[in-house]
Formats: sequence, C-alpha cells, structure tokens
Amino acid sequence: MEVLKIKTKSNGKDTKDKIIELFFTEHLRPVDISKKLRVGMPYITKIIQKDSRYIEEKEIRKLANKEKNKIQKRMYAQNKRQKEKKEYQKLLVQINRDNEYLSTKKKESDLQFANWNRSAYEYDKDSSDLVLKNDINTGFNVAKRVSNIVNPNTIKSNKIYV
Repeated sequence: MEVLKIKTKSNGKDTKDKIIELFFTEHLRPVDISKKLRVGMPYITKIIQKDSRYIEEKEIRKLANKEKNKIQKRMYAQNKRQKEKKEYQKLLVQINRDNEYLSTKKKESDLQFANWNRSAYEYDKDSSDLVLKNDINTGFNVAKRVSNIVNPNTIKSNKIYV
C-alpha cells in the first residue's frame, strides 16, 4: 500500500497559487482541495483566510447553501404530499369497494365479516376457528365463533395465518 505524502508550507508559491485558484475560481471546498493537492487542511484554511476575497466568498457560499436547502426542503415536502395523496387515493378506492359491497342487500357471511374485522378475532389453535376477543362488545348478530377456516389435517406447520 502506497503512503501519500502530505505537502506542507515548504512547497512554495505555486501550491499557494493553486489553492487560491481552486478555492476562488473553481469554487472547490477545502476538503476537495486537500485531496486533490495532497495538502493538509489547516494549511489550506490558513492560505484562503489570508486572501482579501475570503469573507465575500464565504457569504456567497453561505447564501448558495441556504438556497440549496430551501430547494431540498421544497422537494421533500412535495414528494411527501404526493406519497400521502397516493395512499389516500388507495384508501378511497378500498372504501368505495367496501361500500359498494355493503350496499347490496346480500347478507354477508361470518367469514367475510371476520376478514373485514380481523383485529377483533383471535385464532383458536385447538379448533382452527376464529373466536371473537373477550374484551369486544358486540350485538347479537355478530358471530362469536367462525368455523371451518382451515382444515388442521392439511397443515404442516404449527403457525396458521388467515
């Protein structure tokens, strides 16, 4: 592995001129100049701070970064709104689908009700039925137990997902 030799002050006027040129005309950051010229960061900072244009350049870069941050925030907010709008549209489609189904005069099966309200039911491992949770109060027409969900003989694993 090759060790990079870091240049120091003793390298002369050409290094100083190159640093000033890279910083003020090509608008490179001191980190990038350091990598490019293999010069230590403190030396680069010392040279650019001695130049009379340093304060003006610093203000220009500060304003440019502020503007860049504004654009980034605007893009982030715009992307977030678009994502939320897509999720909202998906939710509306699902609601409309459910409303359309529920508005028909057909009686829904207990299994369909259990699927729509899956968080209200627990899986009974002994009987492979869905059982209404104890802490949920419902009317008389809500099924307390939904049977024949899964045939236990066909299951290879102990975990059952409905």
